[in-house]
Amino acid sequence: MAASSSPLAKVRRVPALYRKHFAERRKERQFISSASFFVTFGIVRAITHAIRAGVGPFRNMSPGGRHIHHMTFGIAGLLTVGYLWMLEIGTASTQRRTSRLTSGAYGAGAALTLDEFALWLNLQDVYWAKQGRESIDAVVLFGALLSMGLLGREFLQELARAESELEHGGEEHLEHRHNGAGAPIPSR
Repeated sequence: MAASSSPLAKVRRVPALYRKHFAERRKERQFISSASFFVTFGIVRAITHAIRAGVGPFRNMSPGGRHIHHMTFGIAGLLTVGYLWMLEIGTASTQRRTSRLTSGAYGAGAALTLDEFALWLNLQDVYWAKQGRESIDAVVLFGALLSMGLLGREFLQELARAESELEHGGEEHLEHRHNGAGAPIPSR
């Protein structure tokens, strides 16, 4: 096995590819929001199934006998992110960390809220009923919309190409295909 095809060599290429494909803040926010949306949805679904099955440490939140649905936290998150973005916190080109945090919070809030879309549509808790499928449909539709705006496709394709190049001989550079320039990006 060549040294350049080691897992560490593969990992070292990720930051350069990320910077190349997400230098533009808007594009990075779309990527982070999408990733956060799908990861949060997957985690929430796993937790709700664990609660229903009585497995693990998870339980419903019911202070004072009133069940608090996770969409409550999603709505609070979306309101917070909306307010911050209205103040232009997390949108300016100089606030990269804040931009990443608010984008991740937006994706997570949308997932928490849309996972219980059937509850708002039917005005009753139908999460495990047949109508609960409406939540899945809403998540798929919004996730597709969010992903269509995600212009990170080139990053993921080049990441796969870099993996393939490392496995087949360990290329020392990646081809820069932006605007047909063909300039190499040095590996680290």
